[in-house]
Amino acid sequence: MKRLLVLAAAATAIFANAQTFPGSKPITFVVPFAAGGPTDRVARDLAEAMRKSMGGGANFVVENVNGAGGTIGAAKVSKASPDGHTLLLHHIGMAAAPGLYRKLPYKPLDDFEFLGMINEVPMTIIGKPQLAANNYRDLENYIRANSGKLNIAHAGLGSASHLCGLMWQAAINAKEAMTTIPFGGTAPAMNALVGGQVDMMCDQTTNTTGQIEAGRVKAYAVTTAKPLSGNKLLKDYPTLQEMGLKGFNLTIWHGLYAPKGTPPAVMAQLNAALKLALKDPDFIKKEEGLGAVVVTDNRVEPAAHKAFVAAEINKLKPVIDAAGKYAD
Repeated sequence: MKRLLVLAAAATAIFANAQTFPGSKPITFVVPFAAGGPTDRVARDLAEAMRKSMGGGANFVVENVNGAGGTIGAAKVSKASPDGHTLLLHHIGMAAAPGLYRKLPYKPLDDFEFLGMINEVPMTIIGKPQLAANNYRDLENYIRANSGKLNIAHAGLGSASHLCGLMWQAAINAKEAMTTIPFGGTAPAMNALVGGQVDMMCDQTTNTTGQIEAGRVKAYAVTTAKPLSGNKLLKDYPTLQEMGLKGFNLTIWHGLYAPKGTPPAVMAQLNAALKLALKDPDFIKKEEGLGAVVVTDNRVEPAAHKAFVAAEINKLKPVIDAAGKYAD
Protein backbone atom coordinates (compact mmCIF):
# COMPACT_ATOMS: atom_id res chain seq x y z
CA MET A 1 0.00 0.00 0.00
CA LYS A 2 2.84 2.38 0.89
CA ARG A 3 4.48 1.72 -2.50
CA LEU A 4 1.18 2.46 -4.29
CA LEU A 5 0.82 5.73 -2.41
CA VAL A 6 4.36 6.76 -3.39
CA LEU A 7 3.69 5.93 -7.05
CA ALA A 8 0.41 7.81 -6.97
CA ALA A 9 2.11 10.86 -5.46
CA ALA A 10 4.82 10.76 -8.14
CA ALA A 11 2.20 10.50 -10.89
CA THR A 12 0.30 13.43 -9.42
CA ALA A 13 3.49 15.52 -9.32
CA ILE A 14 4.28 14.72 -12.95
CA PHE A 15 0.74 15.59 -14.02
CA ALA A 16 0.86 18.87 -12.11
CA ASN A 17 4.19 19.71 -13.71
CA ALA A 18 2.74 19.07 -17.18
CA GLN A 19 -0.17 21.39 -16.41
CA THR A 20 2.10 24.26 -15.30
CA PHE A 21 5.07 23.67 -17.62
CA PRO A 22 7.42 25.39 -17.99
CA GLY A 23 6.70 27.54 -14.92
CA SER A 24 9.51 29.70 -13.54
CA LYS A 25 12.21 27.05 -13.88
CA PRO A 26 14.43 27.58 -16.97
CA ILE A 27 14.63 25.07 -19.81
CA THR A 28 18.26 24.05 -20.30
CA PHE A 29 19.61 23.08 -23.70
CA VAL A 30 22.61 20.83 -23.09
CA VAL A 31 25.03 21.19 -26.01
CA PRO A 32 27.61 18.37 -25.96
CA PHE A 33 30.28 20.55 -27.58
CA ALA A 34 32.27 23.67 -26.78
CA ALA A 35 30.78 27.16 -26.80
CA GLY A 36 31.12 29.10 -30.05
CA GLY A 37 30.91 26.11 -32.39
CA PRO A 38 28.17 25.46 -34.97
CA THR A 39 26.01 23.32 -32.65
CA ASP A 40 26.28 25.91 -29.89
CA ARG A 41 25.14 28.62 -32.31
CA VAL A 42 22.16 26.55 -33.40
CA ALA A 43 21.20 25.99 -29.74
CA ARG A 44 21.37 29.68 -28.84
CA ASP A 45 19.38 30.72 -31.90
CA LEU A 46 16.78 28.02 -31.29
CA ALA A 47 16.50 28.94 -27.61
CA GLU A 48 15.55 32.49 -28.56
CA ALA A 49 13.10 31.31 -31.23
CA MET A 50 11.42 28.87 -28.84
CA ARG A 51 11.25 31.50 -26.11
CA LYS A 52 9.28 33.64 -28.54
CA SER A 53 7.13 30.73 -29.70
CA MET A 54 6.20 29.98 -26.08
CA GLY A 55 4.92 33.51 -25.60
CA GLY A 56 8.12 34.93 -24.15
CA GLY A 57 7.36 33.54 -20.70
CA ALA A 58 9.82 30.65 -20.82
CA ASN A 59 13.45 31.10 -19.86
CA PHE A 60 16.12 29.18 -21.74
CA VAL A 61 19.72 28.44 -20.75
CA VAL A 62 22.44 26.84 -22.90
CA GLU A 63 24.88 24.60 -21.05
CA ASN A 64 27.99 23.34 -22.84
CA VAL A 65 29.03 19.87 -21.64
CA ASN A 66 31.98 19.11 -23.90
CA GLY A 67 34.02 15.94 -24.29
CA ALA A 68 34.21 12.40 -25.68
CA GLY A 69 32.66 13.26 -29.03
CA GLY A 70 29.45 14.56 -27.48
CA THR A 71 28.76 11.45 -25.39
CA ILE A 72 29.32 13.12 -22.01
CA GLY A 73 26.62 15.71 -22.60
CA ALA A 74 24.25 13.13 -24.07
CA ALA A 75 24.78 10.81 -21.09
CA LYS A 76 24.02 13.69 -18.71
CA VAL A 77 20.66 14.35 -20.34
CA SER A 78 19.79 10.63 -20.47
CA LYS A 79 20.03 10.60 -16.67
CA ALA A 80 18.34 13.96 -16.05
CA SER A 81 14.93 14.36 -14.45
CA PRO A 82 12.27 13.74 -17.13
CA ASP A 83 10.39 16.96 -16.49
CA GLY A 84 11.09 18.79 -19.77
CA HIS A 85 13.54 21.24 -18.22
CA THR A 86 16.71 19.50 -19.44
CA LEU A 87 16.96 18.87 -23.18
CA LEU A 88 19.74 17.69 -25.48
CA LEU A 89 20.54 19.47 -28.72
CA HIS A 90 22.80 17.15 -30.71
CA HIS A 91 23.97 16.66 -34.29
CA ILE A 92 24.73 13.59 -36.41
CA GLY A 93 26.96 12.39 -33.56
CA MET A 94 23.78 11.05 -31.97
CA ALA A 95 23.71 8.44 -34.74
CA ALA A 96 27.48 7.99 -35.08
CA ALA A 97 28.12 7.26 -31.40
CA PRO A 98 26.80 3.65 -31.41
CA GLY A 99 29.40 2.85 -34.07
CA LEU A 100 32.29 4.89 -32.70
CA TYR A 101 31.91 3.83 -29.05
CA ARG A 102 31.75 0.15 -28.16
CA LYS A 103 30.89 1.01 -24.53
CA LEU A 104 28.34 3.77 -24.80
CA PRO A 105 26.82 4.88 -21.44
CA TYR A 106 23.36 5.31 -22.97
CA LYS A 107 21.20 3.92 -25.79
CA PRO A 108 20.25 6.65 -28.28
CA LEU A 109 17.00 4.99 -29.32
CA ASP A 110 15.92 3.83 -25.85
CA ASP A 111 17.03 6.48 -23.35
CA PHE A 112 15.54 9.59 -24.95
CA GLU A 113 12.26 11.04 -26.12
CA PHE A 114 12.54 12.48 -29.63
CA LEU A 115 11.24 16.03 -30.02
CA GLY A 116 11.97 16.73 -33.69
CA MET A 117 14.64 17.62 -36.21
CA ILE A 118 15.92 21.18 -36.51
CA ASN A 119 18.17 21.64 -39.54
CA GLU A 120 20.50 20.02 -42.05
CA VAL A 121 23.82 21.18 -43.49
CA PRO A 122 24.90 19.82 -46.91
CA MET A 123 28.43 18.55 -47.50
CA THR A 124 30.82 18.88 -50.42
CA ILE A 125 33.64 16.82 -51.89
CA ILE A 126 36.60 19.18 -52.31
CA GLY A 127 40.22 18.89 -53.40
CA LYS A 128 43.45 20.86 -53.22
CA PRO A 129 43.79 23.58 -55.89
CA GLN A 130 46.58 21.69 -57.69
CA LEU A 131 44.59 18.47 -58.06
CA ALA A 132 44.60 17.37 -61.72
CA ALA A 133 40.90 16.38 -61.81
CA ASN A 134 38.54 19.18 -62.89
CA ASN A 135 35.14 17.49 -62.40
CA TYR A 136 33.75 14.63 -60.36
CA ARG A 137 34.03 11.99 -63.08
CA ASP A 138 37.66 12.97 -63.60
CA LEU A 139 38.17 12.75 -59.83
CA GLU A 140 37.05 9.14 -59.56
CA ASN A 141 39.21 8.18 -62.56
CA TYR A 142 42.16 10.05 -61.05
CA ILE A 143 41.73 8.18 -57.74
CA ARG A 144 41.75 4.81 -59.51
CA ALA A 145 44.78 5.75 -61.62
CA ASN A 146 46.69 6.89 -58.53
CA SER A 147 45.52 4.31 -56.01
CA GLY A 148 47.71 4.26 -52.92
CA LYS A 149 49.31 7.63 -53.70
CA LEU A 150 46.55 9.94 -52.45
CA ASN A 151 45.27 11.06 -49.08
CA ILE A 152 42.09 12.47 -47.59
CA ALA A 153 41.94 14.76 -44.55
CA HIS A 154 39.43 14.96 -41.73
CA ALA A 155 39.03 17.00 -38.56
CA GLY A 156 39.21 14.08 -36.16
CA LEU A 157 37.53 10.78 -35.31
CA GLY A 158 33.75 11.15 -35.46
CA SER A 159 33.83 14.59 -37.06
CA ALA A 160 31.59 15.48 -40.00
CA SER A 161 34.54 15.29 -42.38
CA HIS A 162 35.58 11.91 -40.96
CA LEU A 163 32.11 10.37 -41.38
CA CYS A 164 31.67 11.79 -44.86
CA GLY A 165 35.11 10.62 -45.95
CA LEU A 166 34.43 7.10 -44.67
CA MET A 167 31.11 6.86 -46.46
CA TRP A 168 32.43 8.27 -49.70
CA GLN A 169 35.49 5.99 -49.76
CA ALA A 170 33.24 2.98 -49.11
CA ALA A 171 30.79 4.04 -51.83
CA ILE A 172 33.48 4.27 -54.51
CA ASN A 173 35.40 1.22 -53.22
CA ALA A 174 38.43 3.36 -52.49
CA LYS A 175 39.12 2.41 -48.88
CA GLU A 176 42.66 1.34 -49.76
CA ALA A 177 43.20 3.97 -52.48
CA MET A 178 43.59 6.90 -50.08
CA THR A 179 45.46 7.34 -46.83
CA THR A 180 43.27 8.95 -44.18
CA ILE A 181 44.97 11.78 -42.31
CA PRO A 182 43.29 13.07 -39.12
CA PHE A 183 43.83 16.60 -37.85
CA GLY A 184 42.96 18.18 -34.53
CA GLY A 185 40.07 20.21 -35.90
CA THR A 186 38.56 21.56 -39.09
CA ALA A 187 40.84 24.61 -39.38
CA PRO A 188 44.15 22.69 -39.55
CA ALA A 189 42.65 20.11 -41.91
CA MET A 190 41.37 22.83 -44.23
CA ASN A 191 44.67 24.74 -44.05
CA ALA A 192 46.53 21.60 -45.09
CA LEU A 193 44.16 21.14 -48.05
CA VAL A 194 44.44 24.76 -49.17
CA GLY A 195 48.21 24.54 -48.82
CA GLY A 196 48.36 21.38 -50.93
CA GLN A 197 49.70 19.11 -48.18
CA VAL A 198 46.67 16.82 -48.51
CA ASP A 199 44.66 15.92 -51.61
CA MET A 200 40.98 15.74 -50.67
CA MET A 201 38.39 16.32 -48.01
CA CYS A 202 34.63 16.07 -47.54
CA ASP A 203 33.14 18.64 -45.20
CA GLN A 204 30.00 20.65 -44.50
CA THR A 205 29.21 23.76 -46.49
CA THR A 206 29.59 25.81 -43.30
CA ASN A 207 33.33 25.20 -43.64
CA THR A 208 33.77 24.81 -47.41
CA THR A 209 31.68 27.53 -49.08
CA GLY A 210 34.09 30.38 -48.37
CA GLN A 211 37.07 28.35 -49.60
CA ILE A 212 35.25 27.33 -52.81
CA GLU A 213 34.10 30.89 -53.50
CA ALA A 214 37.63 32.22 -53.03
CA GLY A 215 39.07 29.58 -55.36
CA ARG A 216 41.31 28.15 -52.65
CA VAL A 217 39.96 24.62 -53.19
CA LYS A 218 38.30 22.72 -56.03
CA ALA A 219 34.72 21.53 -55.55
CA TYR A 220 33.43 18.36 -57.19
CA ALA A 221 30.05 17.29 -55.83
CA VAL A 222 27.50 17.66 -53.04
CA THR A 223 26.35 14.85 -50.78
CA THR A 224 22.63 15.64 -50.65
CA ALA A 225 19.94 13.54 -52.31
CA LYS A 226 18.89 16.49 -54.49
CA PRO A 227 20.95 19.25 -56.15
CA LEU A 228 21.34 22.45 -54.13
CA SER A 229 19.30 24.46 -56.63
CA GLY A 230 18.71 27.26 -54.15
CA ASN A 231 22.43 27.79 -53.48
CA LYS A 232 23.97 30.24 -55.96
CA LEU A 233 27.47 28.87 -55.47
CA LEU A 234 26.74 25.13 -55.40
CA LYS A 235 23.64 24.80 -57.61
CA ASP A 236 25.62 23.54 -60.63
CA TYR A 237 27.59 20.83 -58.80
CA PRO A 238 26.21 17.29 -59.18
CA THR A 239 25.02 15.11 -56.34
CA LEU A 240 26.89 11.90 -55.69
CA GLN A 241 23.68 10.04 -56.54
CA GLU A 242 23.72 11.67 -59.98
CA MET A 243 27.28 10.47 -60.33
CA GLY A 244 26.24 6.87 -59.81
CA LEU A 245 26.49 6.43 -56.03
CA LYS A 246 22.95 5.17 -55.58
CA GLY A 247 21.33 6.14 -52.30
CA PHE A 248 24.18 8.37 -51.17
CA ASN A 249 22.71 11.08 -48.95
CA LEU A 250 24.64 12.55 -46.04
CA THR A 251 24.05 15.80 -44.21
CA ILE A 252 25.05 17.17 -40.83
CA TRP A 253 21.77 17.54 -38.95
CA HIS A 254 20.60 18.66 -35.54
CA GLY A 255 17.76 17.32 -33.42
CA LEU A 256 16.21 17.98 -30.02
CA TYR A 257 15.77 15.31 -27.31
CA ALA A 258 14.34 14.92 -23.81
CA PRO A 259 15.06 12.26 -21.17
CA LYS A 260 13.04 9.07 -21.45
CA GLY A 261 9.79 9.29 -19.52
CA THR A 262 9.11 12.97 -20.06
CA PRO A 263 5.31 13.36 -19.76
CA PRO A 264 3.39 13.34 -23.06
CA ALA A 265 1.75 16.69 -22.25
CA VAL A 266 5.17 18.31 -21.78
CA MET A 267 6.47 16.65 -24.93
CA ALA A 268 3.50 18.01 -26.87
CA GLN A 269 4.18 21.55 -25.61
CA LEU A 270 7.86 21.37 -26.49
CA ASN A 271 7.19 19.89 -29.94
CA ALA A 272 4.61 22.58 -30.69
CA ALA A 273 7.06 25.29 -29.60
CA LEU A 274 9.81 23.74 -31.74
CA LYS A 275 7.62 23.64 -34.84
CA LEU A 276 6.66 27.28 -34.38
CA ALA A 277 10.31 28.25 -33.86
CA LEU A 278 11.30 26.53 -37.12
CA LYS A 279 8.93 28.87 -38.95
CA ASP A 280 10.37 32.00 -37.33
CA PRO A 281 11.85 34.21 -40.12
CA ASP A 282 14.68 35.40 -37.87
CA PHE A 283 15.65 31.83 -37.00
CA ILE A 284 15.50 30.75 -40.66
CA LYS A 285 17.72 33.66 -41.66
CA LYS A 286 20.28 32.81 -38.97
CA GLU A 287 20.37 29.17 -40.10
CA GLU A 288 20.86 30.21 -43.72
CA GLY A 289 23.80 32.29 -42.50
CA LEU A 290 25.32 29.06 -41.15
CA GLY A 291 24.78 27.30 -44.47
CA ALA A 292 21.99 25.21 -42.92
CA VAL A 293 18.51 24.39 -44.19
CA VAL A 294 15.67 24.36 -41.64
CA VAL A 295 13.76 21.05 -41.65
CA THR A 296 10.18 21.40 -42.87
CA ASP A 297 9.19 17.77 -43.56
CA ASN A 298 7.61 15.24 -41.21
CA ARG A 299 10.86 14.76 -39.28
CA VAL A 300 9.73 17.65 -37.10
CA GLU A 301 7.38 15.05 -35.59
CA PRO A 302 8.81 12.82 -32.81
CA ALA A 303 8.09 9.46 -34.48
CA ALA A 304 9.59 10.46 -37.82
CA HIS A 305 12.60 12.02 -36.06
CA LYS A 306 13.26 8.75 -34.21
CA ALA A 307 12.86 6.69 -37.39
CA PHE A 308 15.35 8.95 -39.16
CA VAL A 309 17.97 8.60 -36.40
CA ALA A 310 17.51 4.81 -36.42
CA ALA A 311 18.11 4.79 -40.18
CA GLU A 312 21.21 6.97 -39.76
CA ILE A 313 22.61 4.57 -37.14
CA ASN A 314 22.07 1.66 -39.53
CA LYS A 315 23.79 3.64 -42.31
CA LEU A 316 26.84 4.78 -40.34
CA LYS A 317 27.65 1.84 -38.06
CA PRO A 318 28.63 -0.68 -40.78
CA VAL A 319 30.95 1.87 -42.41
CA ILE A 320 32.59 2.70 -39.07
CA ASP A 321 32.95 -0.99 -38.19
CA ALA A 322 34.52 -1.68 -41.59
CA ALA A 323 37.11 1.03 -40.93
CA GLY A 324 37.94 -0.61 -37.60
CA LYS A 325 38.82 2.59 -35.75
CA TYR A 326 36.91 3.44 -32.59
CA ALA A 327 36.83 6.32 -30.15
CA ASP A 328 37.22 4.02 -27.14
